[in-house]
Amino acid sequence: MAVKTKNGWVEIDRIRYDHDVVVHTDRSVTKRQKKAAKKFRKIYGHTPLIGAELDVIAAENPAAVYIGTGQYGDLPVTREARGILEQSGAVILPTPDVLDLMAEETRPFVAILHVNC
Repeated sequence: MAVKTKNGWVEIDRIRYDHDVVVHTDRSVTKRQKKAAKKFRKIYGHTPLIGAELDVIAAENPAAVYIGTGQYGDLPVTREARGILEQSGAVILPTPDVLDLMAEETRPFVAILHVNC
């Protein structure tokens, strides 16, 4: 998997995305659906990653889970989401660091990638 990023975008297999994405176990990419999380924006100062967004982990049962928290690691992750992610053994790092791991990963994985901050 060829991946690269700069602030505001991520490129996966030569396709550039200017929005947060979910990479699925079959390596398909979809837009992160963060509508439910927007109600927490005032509390966190940013739209956080919430537990309701993590159903993909149970649905796809990946061998690895990666959370890219943005170029500088600023994506907030709620307590509920952290609990779910800890149970799955998720790696939570800034997006550029996660992309390095994804590029080398041979097992089926799910990744949620924040493209800004």
